[in-house]
Amino acid sequence: MRNASVWQQVLGITRVVIEAIWFDEDADAVVVSVRPRKGAGRRCGRCGRRASWYDRGEGRRRWRALDLGTVRVRLEADAPRVNCPTHGPTVVQVPWARHGAGHTRAFDDTVAWLAVHCSKTAVGELMRVAWRTVGSIVTRVLADIDATVDRFDGLARIGIDEISYKRGHRYLTVVVDHDRRRLVWAAPGRDAATLGGFFDRLGPERCALITQVSADGAEWIARAVQAHCPQAVLCADPFHVVAWATDAMDQVRRQAHNDARGAIVVRSTASSGPRSARPPRAYPLKRVRYALWKNPENLTDHQHAKLDWVAKTHPGVWRAYLLKEGLRTVFVLKGDAGKEALDRWIAWARRSRLPAFVDLQRRVVKYRAQIEAALDSGLSNALIESTNTKIRLLTRVAFGFTNTDALIALAMLTLGGHPPVLPGR
Repeated sequence: MRNASVWQQVLGITRVVIEAIWFDEDADAVVVSVRPRKGAGRRCGRCGRRASWYDRGEGRRRWRALDLGTVRVRLEADAPRVNCPTHGPTVVQVPWARHGAGHTRAFDDTVAWLAVHCSKTAVGELMRVAWRTVGSIVTRVLADIDATVDRFDGLARIGIDEISYKRGHRYLTVVVDHDRRRLVWAAPGRDAATLGGFFDRLGPERCALITQVSADGAEWIARAVQAHCPQAVLCADPFHVVAWATDAMDQVRRQAHNDARGAIVVRSTASSGPRSARPPRAYPLKRVRYALWKNPENLTDHQHAKLDWVAKTHPGVWRAYLLKEGLRTVFVLKGDAGKEALDRWIAWARRSRLPAFVDLQRRVVKYRAQIEAALDSGLSNALIESTNTKIRLLTRVAFGFTNTDALIALAMLTLGGHPPVLPGR
């Protein structure tokens, strides 16, 4: 027809013949009747192999295309089925849309790009689609990208962690590439079997190329790594090791707070006169926890004053704080200096007379080989913690997706280093 090439450019379709164009008042849309060019038909919609004719399927159908300004556009064409040797009776492949989609490729790619760069509301309002539909679209687009991109190529140093999302103790196991600083794999679950799925996809040859793995010390991660990559060096994540010390310090603080609170109750009960005022050593301990948790270089003047108060009134809590900072200093020093500092810290914690830190030094000794590997390599899960934070934000955006696959697809498109591309770019 006249100006067919112009319409092909406007609609972003190739290898098609435009038969007719009209406005459908019932659908309130421009309808473009199309068919594949000769030689482009009779291919399986799943694998693209040539196949024999089977039947006419459900007859003609329509696909949503990108809008023309304020007007919706639909492509209309026959949708016969072919008898694929692998997949059996399957709808024929069409050049303008992915298999099983109700939208054109250009529409899918635009929605996926917007989902990565815009808010949930902006995508829905601009493209006039439901958020559940966006979940299906990003899953299809990711599958297309993964068919052409090898995310596992050149993997040598990886980080592994789990992240909780939504409610009901739902977890994702996440793997990042330290060298390229990107997300390479994620799957629901947090056990050795789930992580084994990643190594199975990686394959024995590529597993043999993994040199270092950073993790939080979870036994199930160590088992999976040992089973599939015995040559890889496990590195304890400094963030998690220092978090162990922070938890131990908080146990000491809570115990001191409870002891002070108990002293108030005994004093008030034994007194025959009016109840005396609370001693200044009691409840302020509850208000110093943020100052104890923060790194010294990030403290405000008011928080410095709180720590000075702790040093004067609660020597046990102050000693726990110094032990926490001492373990953090181990990872600041790194290398041989860090190992020497670790020796001194273990001896200090062992004689600290703080049960929480006596237990912690036993745990540190248990994971000492992994901690020293981290000191030698300087490897940490800082990248994966940043990735986890972004995934947590994406779970809020992805609320309304019908399955976890859509959430993972959105995370991979956003953080995997291969974002969707706008049509025509």
